[in-house]
Amino acid sequence: QPTELRILLEASPEWLRPIIGLAVFTGMRRGEILSLRYLDIDLSHGVILLPQTKNGEGKIIPVNKNARYILESLQGGKPIERLFPGISGANVSVAFNRACKKAGIENFRFHDLRHTTGSWLALSGKDIYTISKVLGHKDLRMSARYTHLSAQYLSDATKGLDRYFEEKTEVSEVSCPQGVPAPLALIEEKSVSA
Repeated sequence: QPTELRILLEASPEWLRPIIGLAVFTGMRRGEILSLRYLDIDLSHGVILLPQTKNGEGKIIPVNKNARYILESLQGGKPIERLFPGISGANVSVAFNRACKKAGIENFRFHDLRHTTGSWLALSGKDIYTISKVLGHKDLRMSARYTHLSAQYLSDATKGLDRYFEEKTEVSEVSCPQGVPAPLALIEEKSVSA
């Protein structure tokens, strides 16, 4: 939840906050973030260019508004310098675990921020193919595990179909038997007249 992210950021040391933010707002892995150099960032085109990822290939990461804000706050180094010099994966893990404990968040690892990114993309309506591209998965099954949506969210989504149908059809002209929703009355009317 965005509120949990805010609590986690408040519980984190200042140096860790941009690392957490980039993880959530780009879906990047910890190692990708820590290896970022200034020359990898192209804000004029709104992208981060990773020369090599876990999969052994280069990757272009789109930069959204929140990621741009973080990256702009870190500008000022020489092109070949890292954005986070002297910070190791172990440093991040220890500080992240302490921040989670301080924030009252249990059983949450740094890598789970990628799950958060995937889930938020799914909840915002993005399809599994798009999610896989953002997260850099070659196999769609990897992205499928990030889209664990709640039953309530899915129920709300299908209710949107009702609203859309009602908006796009003139249900006022349909005579509805008592208790039958107008869209069903339309279907029943067509099947009876056929």
